[in-house]
Amino acid sequence: MQQRIARVREACRAANVDALLVMRPENRYYLTGFTGSAGAVVVTARDVHFLADFRYYEQAKQQCPHCRVSMFKDSLFEKLAGELPGWGVTRPGCEGDFLTYRQFATLQEKLGDTGLTPLYGVVEKIRQVKDAGEIERLARAVALADRAFEHIRTFLRSGVTEREAALELEFFMRRQGAAKLAFDTILASGPRGAMPHGTATDRVLQAGDLVTLDFGCTLDGYNSDITRTVVIGRPPDARQQEIYRIVLEAQKAGIKAVRAGVKACDADRATRDVIAGYGYGDNFGHGTGHGVGLAVHEEPALSKRDETVLQPGMVVTVEPGIYLPGWGGVRIEDMVVVREDGCRILTGAPKEQLLICGRAG
Repeated sequence: MQQRIARVREACRAANVDALLVMRPENRYYLTGFTGSAGAVVVTARDVHFLADFRYYEQAKQQCPHCRVSMFKDSLFEKLAGELPGWGVTRPGCEGDFLTYRQFATLQEKLGDTGLTPLYGVVEKIRQVKDAGEIERLARAVALADRAFEHIRTFLRSGVTEREAALELEFFMRRQGAAKLAFDTILASGPRGAMPHGTATDRVLQAGDLVTLDFGCTLDGYNSDITRTVVIGRPPDARQQEIYRIVLEAQKAGIKAVRAGVKACDADRATRDVIAGYGYGDNFGHGTGHGVGLAVHEEPALSKRDETVLQPGMVVTVEPGIYLPGWGGVRIEDMVVVREDGCRILTGAPKEQLLICGRAG
């Protein structure tokens, strides 16, 4: 925790501010260990202050022993304006990409001549590289998603609705200890698979359908994100096999490209070139992947525009897909840890062939 605080202080000095107000929930937890839903952290040159209301005051005192915890009764911003001078803060900064305009204007007004400087991505940049403990927690969340995929394979069959399958996934992961879904489960069957983010409906699965399942869970604060595509009830036809083979080849090319020193956009290009080479470039319209951690979507993004140089300890997804309107789609996604010599694949769910679920007999 102290190393994280030290890096925030370095960023503050570089931005010519002498404190940072942190309110984004993931950042607040990252710097303090506080799991409640409200509260503010102020990192100064000497201390870390935590401001809580009555609901969370005792919790903050227990969870944040390295912080100076105080309570505000009515207005957080009035409390801040009154405390900052005593904390030696004359040039405060804030999370410019989290506070609303109204919040920023209100706080700036209360601070008067002190002013308020918006900063962007300070803590998020630090969060990009995970330490060993974070990687272990992510691995446990991924392992639970792997078990959920094994379970849902026995549940999927003709006659089941998308919504029933999505609920079964959620029930399984929660029974196994997940705090919640990492995001709304994407479960799209048949022609609906052409929608990359098609959430579950009452559509009934039919023999021969491709089904794309993109899901994950939050376990001990950290998230998993996995996508697999399966076929229902009978062996895949030639086109289904062809599209699946292309996506798998592209995904493996992306994984091979992920290593320390490589730009995120170059890892994206590795998958995109494979798919474009088969003539389906226009049918792969999203990025190859994204960071995962306390939030399910973090930086860096494996996309055309992100030139971030990958570093050891970053955890990213690799998830190319092909989407054909009126036919369906295929996507395959693994989470990987960036290393100096390549990457470690966290996801263990099978993907080498298009699996059949609910096969008769």
